[in-house]
Amino acid sequence: MNIIWNKTSRQFHLYNDQISYIIAVAPSGELSNIYFGKRIRERDDFSYVIFRNGMPNIAVDADTESYSMELNRQEYPSFGTTDFGASAFEVEQSNGSRVSSFVYKSHSIFPGKRAITGLPATYAAEDEAKTLEVELVDEQAQMTLLLSYTIFEKYPVVARHAEFKNTGSTKVKLTKALSCCIDLPDQDYEMVQFAGAWARERIPEVRKLTGGTTSIESKRGVSSANFNPFMIIKRPNTDDFAGDAFGFSFVYSGNFLAAAEGNTYGRLRILMGINPERFTWVLKEGETFETPEVVIAYTSTGLNSLSQTYHRLYNNNLVRGKWKNKPRPILNNNWEATFMDFTEDSILKIAAKAKEAGVELFVLDDGWFGERNDDFAGLGDWVENPAKLPQGMAGLARKIEAMGLKFGFWIEPEMVNPNSNLFRRHPEWVLAVPGRKSSLGRHQLVLDFSREEVVDYIYNMLYKVINGASISYIKWDMNRPLTEVFSNGCPAQEQGMVYHKYILGVYSLYSRLIEAFPDILFESCSSGGNRFDAGMLYYAPQAWCSDNTDAIDRLRIQYGSSYGYPIVSIGSHVSAVPNQQTGRTTSIATRANVAYFGTFGYELDLNEISDKEFDEVKSQIEFMKEHRELIQYGDFYRLRSPFETDQTAWMVVSEDRKRAIVGFYCMRSNVNTLPGFLKLAGLDPDTLYRMEGKEYYGDELMNMGITLSEFYKKGFTISEDFASFVTVIDAI
Repeated sequence: MNIIWNKTSRQFHLYNDQISYIIAVAPSGELSNIYFGKRIRERDDFSYVIFRNGMPNIAVDADTESYSMELNRQEYPSFGTTDFGASAFEVEQSNGSRVSSFVYKSHSIFPGKRAITGLPATYAAEDEAKTLEVELVDEQAQMTLLLSYTIFEKYPVVARHAEFKNTGSTKVKLTKALSCCIDLPDQDYEMVQFAGAWARERIPEVRKLTGGTTSIESKRGVSSANFNPFMIIKRPNTDDFAGDAFGFSFVYSGNFLAAAEGNTYGRLRILMGINPERFTWVLKEGETFETPEVVIAYTSTGLNSLSQTYHRLYNNNLVRGKWKNKPRPILNNNWEATFMDFTEDSILKIAAKAKEAGVELFVLDDGWFGERNDDFAGLGDWVENPAKLPQGMAGLARKIEAMGLKFGFWIEPEMVNPNSNLFRRHPEWVLAVPGRKSSLGRHQLVLDFSREEVVDYIYNMLYKVINGASISYIKWDMNRPLTEVFSNGCPAQEQGMVYHKYILGVYSLYSRLIEAFPDILFESCSSGGNRFDAGMLYYAPQAWCSDNTDAIDRLRIQYGSSYGYPIVSIGSHVSAVPNQQTGRTTSIATRANVAYFGTFGYELDLNEISDKEFDEVKSQIEFMKEHRELIQYGDFYRLRSPFETDQTAWMVVSEDRKRAIVGFYCMRSNVNTLPGFLKLAGLDPDTLYRMEGKEYYGDELMNMGITLSEFYKKGFTISEDFASFVTVIDAI
């Protein structure tokens, strides 16, 4: 790992054993991109890749009359000089001009990585990474621009963000401030996006890239279930096991834009950052604005490798605190068992049965506070309802812990019902346009977290509840998008700052609660997967990935989630049947076989299942306790896609390749077909393994595969929908 500055050629070369990233100071003074991809050897000058010939109808730099930014690859392009592609930023200056020219002034190279003020980001010790910061200056605009690049020792990753500073005496306004741009020299790529909606999140969709712009975005105030802030740019022949690809992961939880623009000269430009629509940021004298971070990864060996890079990096260098790299407790949540209709006695009955099964953590969901008996009232009034909790949260926590269980509960701190004491006292504390009707979502309004006094108020209420009880876990929900985004605490000229300030307020509340209660395991939830992003993982190391708990639908959701997010971050539970979202009935074995590959828990009342199923549950919990560290932190491989066949398969392999666990799922049966084979991955070809009492070498299992007929004999028949198996493979 190193960062080299060649003073003569004015080029930077960032590299480790796997990748090279090369930047040049262009003749015009801006930064241009030379190369990003598989590691190449260092040389003094890579200028031969710069195109210096004129072409018809092309604008060129006035000093050289041979260099055009339109024809060369840029690092952080502006619009208005010689580049007519999509810009990475735009600054409106006091004279109304939006033309900028930030030219190289200086740089610094240092070990490690600095934090981004108020924002989540990857982190690294001094021996884990090196950082390049390049300072550029626009003298006329009286601004500086700091571009930050971090390369990690162990990962084929570059993390990028930008910082703007107003060094003049008059205000300037950022109307666009993306986090990164990557220009690639050709357009022979496909974009993989992860789209969907509530209950069908993160479904991979592939689009061929060509001239023009292909983009995904969110304008919902959250990263959204509709388009996840993660995308892959891959060669057409790249699959899970071979080929080149780049991943772009936005460490942010609000509005975003991710775009791929092909110009008519063959260049492909990739951009990612805060969505510029409805965004402005006013910078007064001496003020700065830092963009969120984009983590860009590269692979030459397929998408499984790319995913494993993100899994390892985020587990080791994004997740923090007590729960970093720790196996997660097996929990029972009461939501699908009771909804809001419960008493303390009914909750204790469910918890006692969970303890008998081997569960480690009980979670009390929505309905414990204020006048909260349905969706219409109580949000914002974070005080215990004595009719449901006679001795408060502290009393229930004591009783749960006396059973030998840890205890946690649900909150939705960003929301308020119009029918609540908080709204009656402070109607001005919601996002709403004066004189206009406000939209509702789940019968609730959004609190204005861009205002510090609102965040303070919610923090103080929650602090009292948490501090008075023994709390091990908090599920943080957020059940609607932002509409009528107007802050009554913000002047007119700064209303374009509200979306971003809202997210900063959310991050601030998370930070304060984590600082006050560092041992609590936070799980983020936004109607399931509506805010499932890398930014959230910095605060909450796991996320309820979908409100859809149906095992067959979860195969698709969890498969798609695995491309960019660690398995241990995926909240996955066994729920009751018929499933409350789909009406589908699957066996409790298949429900567990899917849920194993995540955090694992139960979303039902175990008193309501048969004795036979309860015995199965106890065995499932024993299995997960024995294998959860491998499942949650092993190398994860996608083997068979639920989007391409009627079957799904995946596996995890230990770091030393001595143990693996395979999951196989039949989504729909097919008549009069052979069982077939399943090829495995990640094993040592020369090691002898034992599976289901038989012995196989690793090369057999990976090249010939396992015969599925072995599992049909055990009751998994070819004519059975929704059948599944999970098997353990051990080195001998």
